[in-house]
Amino acid sequence: MDAQELTSAAAARADELPGSALENPFGPEWDVYKVRGRVFLLLPLDGTGRVTLKSQPDDAKALRETFADIVPGYHMNKKHWITLTPGSSLEEGLVTELVTESYLLVVEKLPRAQRPVDPQTFGRQAD
Repeated sequence: MDAQELTSAAAARADELPGSALENPFGPEWDVYKVRGRVFLLLPLDGTGRVTLKSQPDDAKALRETFADIVPGYHMNKKHWITLTPGSSLEEGLVTELVTESYLLVVEKLPRAQRPVDPQTFGRQAD
């Protein structure tokens, strides 16, 4: 995926998620997606195509080892955040899945009354 495809796929998925809000708390150079005031996606608007997301530490490590275009979180806690960079190892489905996972990691830490979805069942198909 090139820079435009990567950031467009991430932003499109973030826009679909219940309770997701786009803000610019760091100025017009950054799009920051939050759910109930908590960050789950950062997109710098500098043309690099970087997408920074929350990730479970073990998953983050495995993703970095598996995909050449996934690196430790840019300017974030390297254990809990990953950054996707443009490149051939990423596909839209993976980007969508990782944005959703980042969102759910944040949602599950919210008080139950503030959760826009149930993180245990969101996106799972009923049998």
